[in-house]
Amino acid sequence: MSTLSEALRQYVAVRRALGAKLWEPAKTLEQFVDFLKSQRAKFITSELALRWAMLPKNVQHATWARRLSMVRRFAMWLSATDPRTQVPLPRLISGRRRRNPPHIFTDHEVKQLMIEASRLSSAKGLRARTYATIIGLLASTGLRPGEVLTLARPDVDLQSGILFIRETKFGKSRFVPLHDSTCSALSDYARRRDKLGIRLQSEAFFVTEIGRPLTACTVRRTFARISRAIGLRAAKVLGQVGRGPRLQDFRHTFTTRKLVEWYRAGLDVERELPKLSTYLGHSDVTHTYWYISADPELLQLATKYLCGRRPGGAQ
Repeated sequence: MSTLSEALRQYVAVRRALGAKLWEPAKTLEQFVDFLKSQRAKFITSELALRWAMLPKNVQHATWARRLSMVRRFAMWLSATDPRTQVPLPRLISGRRRRNPPHIFTDHEVKQLMIEASRLSSAKGLRARTYATIIGLLASTGLRPGEVLTLARPDVDLQSGILFIRETKFGKSRFVPLHDSTCSALSDYARRRDKLGIRLQSEAFFVTEIGRPLTACTVRRTFARISRAIGLRAAKVLGQVGRGPRLQDFRHTFTTRKLVEWYRAGLDVERELPKLSTYLGHSDVTHTYWYISADPELLQLATKYLCGRRPGGAQ
């Protein structure tokens, strides 16, 4: 009988061999297995699975449900070889994820965030440059935070001014053109990084001072600290990062600004929207339409535009 850790390694290997990336579930299930070890459990029980899924406090029920669903899939696979395994019943935790209202950054806020990031201290000085460049890249391109963090050096073509985004959400790859100023900032970062003579331990474009890729958790927490420093988040309480603007909100800001620009210019947004959807890497244009309902000003412009197109409406 294999241990739970061995079983998890086999499960992840099988799922990845079948085409699943399984990055988040693999890490999350490692935490679950560690929890089972702390409880001296030799196999999965529904009671332990439910208790572990609900450990995080001050989160949506949808987060608990997602954690439990990862365990359930692992348990279903494991039950085929270990009959002691209990598979949690579906929908033990109900909860639909609510989209957080996006924060639309002003130009001043983006500038202040980059200035504060440039003050981050570190032994070699790369940390400050890394975070300031990441914030600028997110603001100027609307990329997903995960897409920025997984950029590899070969994917960044600064001579042509193009990023190659490989098989991210929805399994889509795409090319993203860069503004000249963004190219210049990325070139400057690459020169400073390489000048330090860091022994790079991966092909990641953005790295730590010991050459390792940045982790999403560390970047989120660092951004939270930067946000608190300029007053965009409340003071830290009991070790929590608190609520406030997220890295994802740079994507909301970029998309909202582009749509507002089109509406104000009187363009046919319905015709232009598929272009933006492709640029953003959405699998369907309906995902892009959500941004219209998420911002009051944008929703007002869209309503005014649609009313003007109806028979009898103002042209």
